[in-house]
Amino acid sequence: MMSNKSALITFVATIAVALQPSHAFLSPHSRMGITPTYLNANLASELIMKELAENSNNDRKKKLTRPERKALERERKARRTNSKRKHNYADRAATLQSRDEASKGRYALHSRAVSSLTKDSSPDDVMQAIKRAQNLHDVHDIRVIKRFLLEEVGEDFAFGYKGSLLARLAVAAMHLNHDDIARQVIEERRLKHRSGMLPLESAAIIRGLLRLHNVTDALEILEDELSLPLEGTPLDLPESRERIKHRALSLGSVASRHFFEGEPSYAVRACKQLAGIGPIVREAGLTSEDVGMPWDRIVKGAANCESGRRGGTIKPCDGMGEVELPCNLIYSVLGAMTTFPSANDDRTYEILSNALVRRVLFITGAVDMAGCPPADRGEAAFIGRSNVGKSSLVNMITNRKSLAYTSKTPGKTQQFNFFAVNDKPGKEKEVRYGDDVEGEKDFDSFYIVDLPGFGFAKVPEYQRREWANFMAEYIQNRKSLKVLFHLIDGRHGPTAEDERIMKQVGQILPRGVSYVVALTKADKNMRGSKKNTGKVEPAIMQNLREQLKVNKLGNTPVILTSAETKLGRDDLWRYLSLAAES
Repeated sequence: MMSNKSALITFVATIAVALQPSHAFLSPHSRMGITPTYLNANLASELIMKELAENSNNDRKKKLTRPERKALERERKARRTNSKRKHNYADRAATLQSRDEASKGRYALHSRAVSSLTKDSSPDDVMQAIKRAQNLHDVHDIRVIKRFLLEEVGEDFAFGYKGSLLARLAVAAMHLNHDDIARQVIEERRLKHRSGMLPLESAAIIRGLLRLHNVTDALEILEDELSLPLEGTPLDLPESRERIKHRALSLGSVASRHFFEGEPSYAVRACKQLAGIGPIVREAGLTSEDVGMPWDRIVKGAANCESGRRGGTIKPCDGMGEVELPCNLIYSVLGAMTTFPSANDDRTYEILSNALVRRVLFITGAVDMAGCPPADRGEAAFIGRSNVGKSSLVNMITNRKSLAYTSKTPGKTQQFNFFAVNDKPGKEKEVRYGDDVEGEKDFDSFYIVDLPGFGFAKVPEYQRREWANFMAEYIQNRKSLKVLFHLIDGRHGPTAEDERIMKQVGQILPRGVSYVVALTKADKNMRGSKKNTGKVEPAIMQNLREQLKVNKLGNTPVILTSAETKLGRDDLWRYLSLAAES
């Protein structure tokens, strides 16, 4: 078959050559001793063979199976990917070494976009070179830019904002872990560009120093460049607000870094400083959106540090004996959060609630003092008339859906229900089955006590009297009671039953027990308000204050709460900490 095909090709080629003009086969081939006819016949044969081969390849392509086609596609894709240009650092270094640096000047860079810095370079060129050097970890360019800014250009470079370029260069140097470069640049900025310092830049430098574990220098810059406005300076000025905002953010970075590094004493000290600046933030008119405090990160760090502390791997810092650590490090963050404008962020408070309530268990229901569990930890009790939302509020603060039973039927709670928070692991087996479980309760363990509701409860009168007597005895004689929450419906204000409770509390409340009024259902207590911001009718608040004053409870704190919108979680937990800390 092949011999016939070859013969046919030779024949066709010969005919094709014979049919062409004779001058097409002359010189230069004749000088090579090859006859023109024979040469062109061979060329024609090769062309025809090539055409037949291509047609044969096309036929084979059409006959490829599906797996073969897929394999071919993958091969082509791999070739395209490998053919793309990649940054070869070794080749680039060799190219840079061979470059005539003399023609580029003393400040030659590796960058193609900004190959060198000169007196004619713009601030944008310098900034672009800094960003490129940081992203590619180019230490050579960082050093060149440092020399350029410190040695080549004057103080008026960048229209008087040379200090901003120095701050950006310092951040880039710290990103590359070159503390020596950062120190020189920071010192130059501090000595010669103090008037142009911006709080945003100082905060960025502080974060960089904390990343390098240089806490001492970070705190020095915090007090030097981000100190609070001088006394008498209006706090609502833009300059004052910026300084206050970035001081708060920097303190948050300090606390977060120490928590994650397992240094609880330093972190708690920073949280106390945050608690001190919170009222100033409010006075300056800054909102939670204006400040943007990273509370979720700080709470996460505190939770991690507290976990290591409970496990025995994290201890108080040496030489920091004056800083007293709380029973749970989260409470130090919570103490700072409550002084700032509240964002009521669900994500943050979910992290906080899960860190504060790691385990919760129903222990017992008591109908008299003999039925109460041992008073071996602090207690927080919730009291109020029926249908005021006690059980919903307990579920909200513990981040549980059905810890305390909720019902539309008033008076569902008909005993003193004790819930143990953060008891020893395995306590449930001990309660349910009587097993002897080893271990100890956590340091921040306490009881939440859900008291029966009054007023609408469908119970006999004699049972109401028994509840009232039990409540009076419990409040007066229970030594482990630390805080009593009185829940009042914020839509209606104190009822006659609430006034009776106030009168009884005012008469028998021990000195060591805190009394707190929580106005519930705050998302529904404003008439004609589509989006409730947590305000109550002025007449309701005035009536409440008058009743408290009449019953010698005038200094009682009042908290707006809502189980629906989770309003008031931070303030509730601030008082719950009194039970956990005892």
